[in-house]
Amino acid sequence: MLAGAILVTLSLPVLAWTAYLAVLAVLSHIESPRSYDPAPKTKFDIIVPAHNEEVGISATVASLLDVDYPPEMRRIVVVADNCTDATAARAANAGATVLERTDASRRGKGYALAYAFERTLATGGADAVVVVDADTTVTKNLLGAFDARLRSGAAAVQAEYGVANREASWRTRLMHIGFTLFHDVRSRARERLGASSGLRGNGMGFTTSVLRAVPHDAFSIVEDVEYGVRLGLAGYRVHYAGDACVFGEMAASESAARSQRDRWERGRWALARRHAMPLLLEGMRRRSLVLLDLAADLLVPPLTYVVLAALAGIVVSGALIGVGRAAWWALLPWSFAIFALALYVGRGVWLARVGPRAILDLLWAPAYMLWKVAIAMRRSSAARGGKWVRTAREGEKR
Repeated sequence: MLAGAILVTLSLPVLAWTAYLAVLAVLSHIESPRSYDPAPKTKFDIIVPAHNEEVGISATVASLLDVDYPPEMRRIVVVADNCTDATAARAANAGATVLERTDASRRGKGYALAYAFERTLATGGADAVVVVDADTTVTKNLLGAFDARLRSGAAAVQAEYGVANREASWRTRLMHIGFTLFHDVRSRARERLGASSGLRGNGMGFTTSVLRAVPHDAFSIVEDVEYGVRLGLAGYRVHYAGDACVFGEMAASESAARSQRDRWERGRWALARRHAMPLLLEGMRRRSLVLLDLAADLLVPPLTYVVLAALAGIVVSGALIGVGRAAWWALLPWSFAIFALALYVGRGVWLARVGPRAILDLLWAPAYMLWKVAIAMRRSSAARGGKWVRTAREGEKR
């Protein structure tokens, strides 16, 4: 029947997306515990880009000072970028080296990072840099895990990126599962494949040699993904250090979360439009798994839209079959898509270690998806360009 053939044709992109996610879920095996050299050799500059972060910057610096790594082999550098509060003073009092930057025409995290990287390269003394956001705490093994990868030949490394305030609201609990899916499940699988685990903006590290070879000229809202693409095109892959973790604070209130989500997704859509197809073509030309996987990662829409597409296909197929307008086989590809999504989400819930509570949290998923769709239908001026728009933290006055 014509209706059945149309339904199957429409299912092809959804099948491709969900099959990719299912493969990643299957490949995301648990890593064996790593041992770290008791005599590390990598000297680090830990870069903390900060814009009006006076409330939490001291706690972040304290967490970094507490890492299990020789103090003489790491330096904490806070970049107080276009700040109008006491960020610089509080960071200095907490024990960090502070770089103050004021540039009204070039604002944003990407510019702050480029400024700090240039200073590190100019002054010397560091073998690598690690980027940690200003609202973040880290596990004590962070630098030991990075040292182990860099000494094994990695030029870029990404730690697991988790949610610090996962219990703040139903929204942050769902974000914890979502972060596990996007940051941990995908990165584990891509590491196993020998592809690039991707950069997440927080908990990422680079050797000074790769920063010289591939300058950090990435200034969009999603500068981390942008720079990860540039590294891939230059022949470097990002290694995954899933045994170390950074925990960033997510927006718990609806208004702050809406602004944050809007910027992230619009930035990612723009990057996908610009880079996905060129990466795919270049990957096929070079026969490069790294580039092909980077293209696939950009081509897969956010999970909300994949789920909604699969559910719409199930509903429409079932309805047409029920009225005799389509054959039973029209339902098969959509059913497989739902199965693949269940496998992927199930793997994420398992790795998120949330226990039976996950069932209750996932009941909020329809509301969360509708909320995200509503955000996507609005136009946000904050998403244009690379302007640094700070998200209000939990407990702050808004």
